[in-house]
Amino acid sequence: MADHDDWADLLRRANADDGADARAALAQFLRAVSPAIRTILRARGGALPPDQHEDVLQEVLLALHLKRHSWRPEAPVRPWVHAIARYKLIDACRRRGTAIHVPIEPFVETLEDPHHVPPLSGRDAERLLARIDARSAALVRAVTLEGESAEAAGAPLGLSAGASRVALHRALSRLRQIVKG
Repeated sequence: MADHDDWADLLRRANADDGADARAALAQFLRAVSPAIRTILRARGGALPPDQHEDVLQEVLLALHLKRHSWRPEAPVRPWVHAIARYKLIDACRRRGTAIHVPIEPFVETLEDPHHVPPLSGRDAERLLARIDARSAALVRAVTLEGESAEAAGAPLGLSAGASRVALHRALSRLRQIVKG
């Protein structure tokens, strides 16, 4: 972890100003992170020929130089460097038409569950729909909550395809106005 503290110190100095000390600190930082980036490229870059790893390393170092001001000094440096290296490696694989698989296990805790429905969302939607006329509410419910097409939702209500789309648009506009308050 001391190496990463050194990285943070070097990057802070590199970001401090545009003088000679900052340039020297940036050069030291880039030399210090290069072995770690090479390790990432060897571990994750199996889809690329090994001779292209150095090209990707240069892209990563250039990105670190150009984006160094995006690093927040209170944040750890290692995840920032690893993220840039990972994205540049993915970009290189895409350009070369190869596939790369990045495991998501390290990020599982921070990823949103796509199947999770907030417990109050259905109740909130019904409360809003109760504030508009029944036909419009039925149309909005069928299209937005149940996933039907506007045409299919309008047919039981006696609406043509065009009238259904217009009624849906007007109903959604009324709901927007209600939410804005």
